Amino acid sequence: MPQYQTWEEFSRAAEKLYLADPMKARVVLKYRHTDGSLCIKVTDDLVCLVYRTDQAQDVKKIEKFHSQLMRLMVAKESRSVAMETD
Repeated sequence: MPQYQTWEEFSRAAEKLYLADPMKARVVLKYRHTDGSLCIKVTDDLVCLVYRTDQAQDVKKIEKFHSQLMRLMVAKESRSVAMETD
């Protein structure tokens, strides 16, 4: 399970993983209050990408990325492509 050290590498790899097979990709956000860390994990059951941070400025980046993925998930084009492959 590769854990990325930089946000840019993680976001590129996670978006590529999602676009490869949108029907299998999952995104999980986990916050631990005890140590103030936020973890985002993107997986398709074969590959699992992880990014952990305790920096407040990274929270905005994660929020923006998560909303971008949500927009991709509800976009008409991605649904029609997924339905054609089934």
